[in-house]
Amino acid sequence: MLDLGRLKALHAVAAYGTVGAAAEVLGYTPSAVSQQIAKLERETRTTLLERQGRGVRLTDAALLLADTAGQVLKLVEEAEVALEEQRGTAIGRLCVGSFATAARGLLPDVLAGLMEQHPALDVRLTEVDPPEATEAVARGELDLAIVHDWQNAPLPVPESLSRMKICEDIADVFLPATHPLVHRDFLEPSDLVGARWMCQPEGSICHDWLVRTFHGAGIEPELVYRVSEYQTHYALLAKGIGVALIPRLGREAVPDGVRVVPLRPTPTRRLYAVWRKQASRRPAITAALEVIKQVAV
Repeated sequence: MLDLGRLKALHAVAAYGTVGAAAEVLGYTPSAVSQQIAKLERETRTTLLERQGRGVRLTDAALLLADTAGQVLKLVEEAEVALEEQRGTAIGRLCVGSFATAARGLLPDVLAGLMEQHPALDVRLTEVDPPEATEAVARGELDLAIVHDWQNAPLPVPESLSRMKICEDIADVFLPATHPLVHRDFLEPSDLVGARWMCQPEGSICHDWLVRTFHGAGIEPELVYRVSEYQTHYALLAKGIGVALIPRLGREAVPDGVRVVPLRPTPTRRLYAVWRKQASRRPAITAALEVIKQVAV
């Protein structure tokens, strides 16, 4: 009988492309992954990895076996879900992913609620951006993730995942206190032509949303300061530098020297919980979703 751990190692190499990447995901060393696959080669009497430059490539036999391993791992998860469902108690490990502001503004209350209501549940939290989070859930690295998208920048969600809307979050314009627009009741994109924007790095959902928001008004925003941490945004704004759009969720106290003005139309993002459809009956998942709903009210 083929060893499940060795099949898992092979499946990870196929999914992530390299032994090193598979080792990082599995929490092993690259040497340990290589040893697992070497044992699987001896077990199957088949060459599974071939040298290619400085790396390796999977043989046709390995690709076939990796595909089968994926099906086997899916069946194992279904069996684990069935056993946990039979026990009817949220127990075991629950790996949760979340983007930064939800990890700060939502998850502390969620984790505290789970600890209080389900003490046998071992919840682990990893901060991860939404696109990577959905992929990690689909691959089984995470059990559940909190993700978001903007109305003009939707997040693709794999068909293998279910999702539950949590809430909506609004973003406002942040300006230095010396800016001439700080006394306005609200701003429109046309008021901010020529502004020197700070934004999330290119490729992030928030970056794409900012660009699309102004493109929709026929404006090309000048993206001058590309920084991911909102604390850095605050520090720059307090020194009279730039303007920013910052969501309300997880927002810290507005520092001296910074003012907040609403934007019209109101920029709104949607928060979701996502999980694998095949794990929907798992008590740990249903418990986490229930606590999330309680906290988000």
